[in-house]
Amino acid sequence: MADPHNSLQRRLADLDENLFIPREISWLSFNARVLQEAADETVPVIERLRYLGIFSNNMDEFFRVRVAEVRRLITVSDAASKQRAKDLLAAIVKRVVELQKHFEKTYNVVLRDLRARQIYMVNERQLDAGQAAFVQAYFTRTVLPELEPILLRDGQAIPALNDESIYLALDIRSGEDYNYAVVEVPTDRLDRFVQIPKRKGRAGKVFIALDNVIRFCLPQMFRGVFHIDETAAYCFKFSRDAELEIDPGITESLIDKMETSLKQRRKAEAVRFVYDAAMPQRLLDYLCSRFGFGKYDSLIPGGRYHNSKDFMSFPNVGPKYLEFRPLPPIRLPRLDEPGSLFDNIRERDVFLYYPYHPFDYIIDLLKTAALDPTVSTIKICLYRVAKVSRVIDALVNAVQNGKRVLAVVELAARFDEAANISWAQRLTENGIDVIFGIPGLKVHSKLLLIERREEGQVRYYSHIGTGNFNEKTARLYTDFTLLTYDQNIGRDIYDVFDFLQFTYKRPRYRTLLVSPHSTRPGLMHLIEQEIANARAGYRAEMTLKCNNLVDNQLVMKLYEASDAGVTIKLIIRGMCSLLPGVRGISENIEAISIVDRFLEHPRAYVFYNRGNPRYLLGSADLMTRNLDYRVEVLCPIRDPAAQRVLQDILDQQWHDNVKARIIDQHQVNDYVPRRAKGAMIRSQESIHRYLSGGKLPRYPKTPAAVTKPQRRRKRH
Repeated sequence: MADPHNSLQRRLADLDENLFIPREISWLSFNARVLQEAADETVPVIERLRYLGIFSNNMDEFFRVRVAEVRRLITVSDAASKQRAKDLLAAIVKRVVELQKHFEKTYNVVLRDLRARQIYMVNERQLDAGQAAFVQAYFTRTVLPELEPILLRDGQAIPALNDESIYLALDIRSGEDYNYAVVEVPTDRLDRFVQIPKRKGRAGKVFIALDNVIRFCLPQMFRGVFHIDETAAYCFKFSRDAELEIDPGITESLIDKMETSLKQRRKAEAVRFVYDAAMPQRLLDYLCSRFGFGKYDSLIPGGRYHNSKDFMSFPNVGPKYLEFRPLPPIRLPRLDEPGSLFDNIRERDVFLYYPYHPFDYIIDLLKTAALDPTVSTIKICLYRVAKVSRVIDALVNAVQNGKRVLAVVELAARFDEAANISWAQRLTENGIDVIFGIPGLKVHSKLLLIERREEGQVRYYSHIGTGNFNEKTARLYTDFTLLTYDQNIGRDIYDVFDFLQFTYKRPRYRTLLVSPHSTRPGLMHLIEQEIANARAGYRAEMTLKCNNLVDNQLVMKLYEASDAGVTIKLIIRGMCSLLPGVRGISENIEAISIVDRFLEHPRAYVFYNRGNPRYLLGSADLMTRNLDYRVEVLCPIRDPAAQRVLQDILDQQWHDNVKARIIDQHQVNDYVPRRAKGAMIRSQESIHRYLSGGKLPRYPKTPAAVTKPQRRRKRH
């Protein structure tokens, strides 16, 4: 009999490069989903404006990281790889230009809807006399002292410009001569959106962008320097390569190396130049020449305004209904009782889901540990923490109360490097043992271990999470946390910290899957078990929820599982290189993505296991870097109550028919259709009702166990 696995391999070989969606194109599809939220007129209008900010901020990071990597491939690859990278870069630029046009259209619609609610964004040409006087006075008093224009002269070097800032290219005509200059818009020191007086006799709130304040008062910057006949200003910005290069041969501390690399990042090559499409060609050509742009640099024409990420903090100056209705945090009565938190965790695992449950419980746990006389040691992994961090305060307090505290601080957390250097220094100054992990392996685990003396023995209380110890993001991101007294889990986490301190050790973990040691083989084994079950005629299925699925080896294994008859449900927020629903390859695989008011951030993996499901949660996405080049932890969930809650959450998300989009090879982000008489399920809201004690929504239940593998069924 022919080996079905070999048959699949032959079909896969026929597909060749069409097996995978390039992760960069898939990421742009994710950001298009964010833009869909900004265009959705059922979303409150202030939130739509903020989604435009999120889209812009995402695009900045995309160019600084993903596009920069593609450009590096062009310069260092062999001929075939170089051509593929060139083709990919061309596809990226084409898609970005399309999204930029959609952004501008959406932005204008949002401005219209703001005006309908008497919130006005005006430019410098729309000011009446009273507003003009206010803007002129504000410029002279507040803005002008912050401006440092740079005249562009042939033969004179241009200082390195900041890629997180926006600039105005100034076009100054004096008779027949043109002079050029650039000036940074000081949004790091002044508000981007300035509220100004309303027009006389008109109601509402009026704002002007800081760039337009500068445009209105341009001649004042050059008073006495030029005879000015005409001036104009055009916005532009850079995105620079964000990769940090740390020389392992330099004999200096890791912090010193990181600080040196951060300084070099400010001078890294530009990978994107976004400019006002109305900029005169002569000025654009001059800037491109002076900045030395090459043929692989992405020059993106755009609208009048850039750094729209500033919309993320746009204030709501209208009625409350212009923002999302608050979802109050859900308290857990068992954790609010006057008894010990340690007693509660020892009695039964605690399963938390942010932001539905408050992050305060973790702060309370740390504060309790700091004061408890039986606690001897606290160990924690810090990847990103809040600017004002009660977590850090609690750790410092623990040291002051005689505890030993060990903090693993990941200095290479991208874009938080400077903040983490500062936190590491503060922790060290306060007597906390700080280690920086392992060269070449980012420590991305979300671990907390509390060692407590009970009845003459050391006992472990463990935290395993999918999100950072960050009070701010815990209000904006959805994330799972497990608090457990399981001593096998505790010993494994102890071994993880031991490995981080003494890297020559290779622990044998009892229960955890730990990258780079056992996560990949552990997940592959669980998938292979489902394949074996399907081929033996048993019901076989898995649900994988994560941020990104882009590891080719894992994708190939999922194709094999689909071919064997395993039903695979993917809930992927961002990048998905797998092609779902391809006949003969992945017809048993369906994938959705949910974009709503909270950023979907958890990683949870469920394997049916012949009716005795295996549940895992943790920090690891299904990416090569997470499986092989980071320290990540996936932890089993064994408590039946926690398993039930997690399964109910995943079921609600899988049946979301309001904010879920279909991921497929076409990358068009169609919404999951709703049945004519079916209930409307918006999972982020239905989950809040469910965790508050409400009933589950009504949706088709998973069928009972079957006797043979099932081919893909249409969901709707």
